[in-house]
Amino acid sequence: MEMPAPDPKVLSRKAHLAARLAKVLPADALITEEAETRAYECDALTAYKCPPLLAVLPRSTAEVSEVLRICHEEGVPVVPRGSGTSLAGGALPTADCVILGVARMNDVLETDYENRIIRVQTGRTNLSVSGAVEEEDFFYAPDPSSQLACAIAGNIAMNSGGAHCLKYGVTTNNLMGVTMVMMDGTVVEIGGAHLDAGGLDLLGVICGSEGQLGVVTEATLRILHKPEGARPVLIGYDSNEVAGACVSDIIKAGVLPVAIEFMDRPCIEACEAFAKAGYPMCEALLIIEVEGSDAEIDAQLKVIKDIAQSHNPVELREATDADEAARIWLGRKSAFGAMGQINDYMCLDGTIPVSSLPYVLRRIGEMSKEFGLAVANVFHAGDGNMHPLILFDANKPGDLELCEEFGAEVLKLCVEVGGCLTGEHGVGIEKRDLMLHQYSGDDLEAQLKVKDVFDPQWLLNPAKVFPLSVTESRRTPALAAE
Repeated sequence: MEMPAPDPKVLSRKAHLAARLAKVLPADALITEEAETRAYECDALTAYKCPPLLAVLPRSTAEVSEVLRICHEEGVPVVPRGSGTSLAGGALPTADCVILGVARMNDVLETDYENRIIRVQTGRTNLSVSGAVEEEDFFYAPDPSSQLACAIAGNIAMNSGGAHCLKYGVTTNNLMGVTMVMMDGTVVEIGGAHLDAGGLDLLGVICGSEGQLGVVTEATLRILHKPEGARPVLIGYDSNEVAGACVSDIIKAGVLPVAIEFMDRPCIEACEAFAKAGYPMCEALLIIEVEGSDAEIDAQLKVIKDIAQSHNPVELREATDADEAARIWLGRKSAFGAMGQINDYMCLDGTIPVSSLPYVLRRIGEMSKEFGLAVANVFHAGDGNMHPLILFDANKPGDLELCEEFGAEVLKLCVEVGGCLTGEHGVGIEKRDLMLHQYSGDDLEAQLKVKDVFDPQWLLNPAKVFPLSVTESRRTPALAAE
C-alpha cells in the first residue's frame, strides 16, 4: 500500500518540534523515543506499519488545541488515534507525522437522564458509556464487535455501527453534538443537547469523516432506556443463499428485529471450537433478536419463525431463558477472535441491498474458488453490512497481495449491486483506491473541497480516504527551518 514520502524538512526538525510540544504538555504526554513510538506504528490493520515521528497523549481539549496549533504552524501532519482498533488503516501513521492519541481523555462530563443524553470525552470506550448509565437502566445503542476496546472518537470518525444498528441506527443516529479542534487549534462546538441544529448539517459531515476535518475531543450522545425484554432465536440452514433469502423475506414482511446476524460454516466451526456455544454444524446460521414486552416479542417471533420455516431450516431454536440467550450470542461475539486463532485474515466491510444477499453470497463463494483463498462470512445481515473474512497466510509470499486483490473484487461487487464500499469500518487506506469505483471525478472533487475548507494545508490524517493521485497536489510542504 503506497504511502507518501516523508517530508525531509519535518524529519530534520524533530528536536525543535518536540521542544515546542514539551512546553504545552505534561512530561508523560510526549513520546519521542523510536522504541516507544513503535507502539503506535499500526492499528488493527496490522499488515501495514510505520512508526510516527512523535506521539502525544493529551488529557484535555485545551492540550489538543495547543498541539494542533503548533503542528499547524510547523506544517507537520497529524494522525488522530482513538484506541487503534480500525480495521481499515484509519490511524496508520506516516514517518513525518505526530500521532495524537485521545485514550487518556476518558471522563464522563455530564449525564442528563431527563433529556436522555451523556457527554463524554472521546477517548472513553464504547462499552463504558453504557456502563456509566446502566444503574439507571439506560444504555448507549451502537455496539461494534470491538466495543470493549474501541473509543468513541473512532466510532465517530468511522460512523461505526454494530449488531443492533438495524433497530437503533449507527453512530450518526445517536450523536447529538461534538467539541472539535480544527487543525489550526481553533475549538468549535457543533450540535448539542437538542434534536437538530439549525443551518447546515455540519454534524453529519463530521461523523464519518475519518479524522480529515478536525479532532473530536468531546461528544454528546443519545442514551436510551433499556428495553423491557429481549429474546433471540437461532436458525440454521443448509446453504448461504437460502439463509440470505430468509433475511430478505423478514425485512420485506415489515418486522424490525433489533438484530439479524449471519454466520457461515467456516465461521460456525471456528466459533464453536472457541466458545462452545452449542451451535449446529450447518452451512449458514442466523441469530435474530427482538425486543419489547413478552406479548410484543411473541408476536414478532411468530412472524419470523413462520418465515424461517418456509425456507426449511435444519434447526430453529428460541431462547427460553437468559442463559440460553447469552449462549446464542456468545459465539457471534467471539467470531473475530475465534477466526484469528486459526488463520490470518482480512475483514472486509462492504454494504449491499438486503435483496442482493443471496446473489452476493453466491458470487463470493465463486470468487473464493477463483482466487484459491477460503472465505468465512459473518455480518450484520439485517442492514446488508457484509464482513467477509478472507483467509490467507501472512508468511507466504504473495498471499497478502492476492488477498487484497480478492477483497477489492468483493467490494466492487458490493458497489455494482447498489451498495457501497463501507458500512462502519471506514475507507482508511484499505479502500481509498476504490473510491473512484464508487464515485465519479466530480463527486470526489466535491468531497475534496470540503476538506479544503476545514484543513487547507491537508495536514490531518494524510494518505487516507482519497486516492493519492488526487490528493498529493493539495498538500502543503512544511515550512523551511528558520
